[in-house]
Amino acid sequence: MPLSPSSPAPTENQPAASEDLAWRRHIPALAAAVAGIREASDAWDAVSDSFCDTDGWPVDEHGKVKRDAEAWRHVEVFLDHGPEVLAGVRATARSADYAEGPISEDLRWLRGIDATLEHAGQLQREWDQILVLMDASMPGSRQLYEGRAKEERNADGWHYADELAIRGPALVRAADHLVRRADAEQSVHTTRARAALARSASGLRGTMPASPPAPPAPGAPVPGRSR
Repeated sequence: MPLSPSSPAPTENQPAASEDLAWRRHIPALAAAVAGIREASDAWDAVSDSFCDTDGWPVDEHGKVKRDAEAWRHVEVFLDHGPEVLAGVRATARSADYAEGPISEDLRWLRGIDATLEHAGQLQREWDQILVLMDASMPGSRQLYEGRAKEERNADGWHYADELAIRGPALVRAADHLVRRADAEQSVHTTRARAALARSASGLRGTMPASPPAPPAPGAPVPGRSR
């Protein structure tokens, strides 16, 4: 299967050294963010009927507002950590990983995550601009309007949270697999290097030249020479 147009060509020459995968430190945060979005969604699903009319339209926004706020908090985690992990995965994955293997499907799921992160990032940038405008035009009154503006931001961000709840696990699984593979390959490489070094040292010991003969004692006759 061809690579995604947005995916850089994987490096095939040598396995990535596990200590070079600096992005690995972000994986736990992404895994926790995925779990957090799902938890917020499940909590809303459990009570949504009580907040909606018979046609399914919300009549009390409290539960939905809480869901959106919780979910957006985890979207921000993805904005902080996701791009680096995504770039690391694409740089480390090989062509064969896209064609078959345990993460081939996960890598295909990542094709749409760029747009999700970009749109969520744009929403966050717009929010930062809104705060600046509030401070400039309504000094001292920001707290009166910030709450409602934040609710609107969170509501708009729920779509991206929902997308990340779907595609985020694929990113976490792919990243975790590539890190574990790099660790295993590095371990094999280290073991082989040590074995080669041990063989080299053993060979050197086995071919060391014999010690030169001891010089004759003073006054002793030299063989082949008459007195």
